[in-house]
Amino acid sequence: MIAPPIKSTSAASDTLGGALANEQDLFPTWLLFQTSTGIVVAEFVEAMNQVITAKLKLNLTAEQKLAVRDTALAYRDALNYTAMVAFKNSKSSNGAKLQKLVYSHLRSEFRLGAQMACNVPRQVAATLKSLLTKVKQNNEAIKKGHTKKRFKGLDKAPRYASRTVTLNYQRDYSFKSDQQVSIGTLNGRIFVPYEGWNKHLNLIKVCPNIGAAKIVYQRSSKTYYLMVSIEIELPDIEPTSITRISGVDVGMRYLAVETDLNNKSIFYSGKASRHKANQYQKARRSLQRKDTRSAKRRLIALSGRERRFIADVNHQISKDIAQPNSLIGLENLTGIRDRTKSKSGKKASKKQRRANRNKAKWSFAELHGYIDYKANLIGSLATKIPAHYTSQSCPKCGHTSKANRPNKGLMFRCECCGNKLHADLVGARNIAMRTLLVRQDWTSTGSLSVSPDVSRNETKADILQRFSGLRWSVDTSPHHIGTPIDDG
Repeated sequence: MIAPPIKSTSAASDTLGGALANEQDLFPTWLLFQTSTGIVVAEFVEAMNQVITAKLKLNLTAEQKLAVRDTALAYRDALNYTAMVAFKNSKSSNGAKLQKLVYSHLRSEFRLGAQMACNVPRQVAATLKSLLTKVKQNNEAIKKGHTKKRFKGLDKAPRYASRTVTLNYQRDYSFKSDQQVSIGTLNGRIFVPYEGWNKHLNLIKVCPNIGAAKIVYQRSSKTYYLMVSIEIELPDIEPTSITRISGVDVGMRYLAVETDLNNKSIFYSGKASRHKANQYQKARRSLQRKDTRSAKRRLIALSGRERRFIADVNHQISKDIAQPNSLIGLENLTGIRDRTKSKSGKKASKKQRRANRNKAKWSFAELHGYIDYKANLIGSLATKIPAHYTSQSCPKCGHTSKANRPNKGLMFRCECCGNKLHADLVGARNIAMRTLLVRQDWTSTGSLSVSPDVSRNETKADILQRFSGLRWSVDTSPHHIGTPIDDG
């Protein structure tokens, strides 16, 4: 369970403005500058359509369950065979090349249908591409001195253990009347009644854009589910329809801190989540020491339970953050590990190692993804904002320095103007102001993505220079220092 949100209380004079009733309220005159440069600093995903996944429970008879089981096991064996072939052929991640090598064997030996025999090499190729990317990233990290550990994911062929089958719509599966689905198996078609969330069931009846599906098996309940991809058409979002701007800062002490331009802030505590994560870690350590078969089975169940717990918490937070007619600013966390330094190994204390473990475990990218798709469904947008110096820049006077965070604690104290505030709230305010600047660029250019014709370093410098002039309050410091530092 998530701890109840803590609503912040701030003085009325420390806000960006009143209600966002019109353009003047949305864009205070003291916050408008440099809009003619046309530099949009955010990474947008313009979502005219949104893809969601409908989870349908298959009510199989004993005979049908056996047919689906045989198909799933054959598909899994085909994946492992194809992975071995790809590994022996220089770890090839070319789907077309793999298909030529294994297609006839998959059809004759594993008795897969034509579409399934095409899906297998595509899935293996995608897995190998992902692993090759991780190898490249690991090699770069070793060269830069960020780690000494070598990624071993491609030391041997990837192995598939789950019972999953990828199905193509109108070929491997199709929906019939009376809430039934036709599924192709090794022994022919079967017609299976299904059940699910009413909203998903209604979408399946009327949505013209139904994509591929995947059969998954839940061991705990011995139940098969059909995960169906559905693409929903959404109306275009115009800048004038956006009446609320907010910024979201993520972390471990508080999983998320959100604030809007009316200075309404909510803190989502991570205390209960950290406590739960530590409990899982203790149980995992104990089971690993036993190293028995039953302990390994228990570890598998434990990992699934922990993953579902994290997803559930992220779903609850994202549901509260995604509000109608909003532009939600999220930190662009790409490369954050390279920009932040933390002690590890023997140099780190027990407390630091626990903090590193919690940070590595929690999926902030998943939280951002949930916010993004939930926002799209209710007529809002989420955008990624550069996260440079959001925790070091004073939103009141613009002074940027590492010294503004004494001992990297939760209290922010500007060494220039003396502004004191919770550090996570400072980050959320800076993100909200940068999101407002993006909204101005969107309004002036009519485009969600405009890139200046300059080098990457020059682009970063221009972007940070624009950010340096943003102020949360009209009462700015006379000793304003707004030039971004260069070592962060």
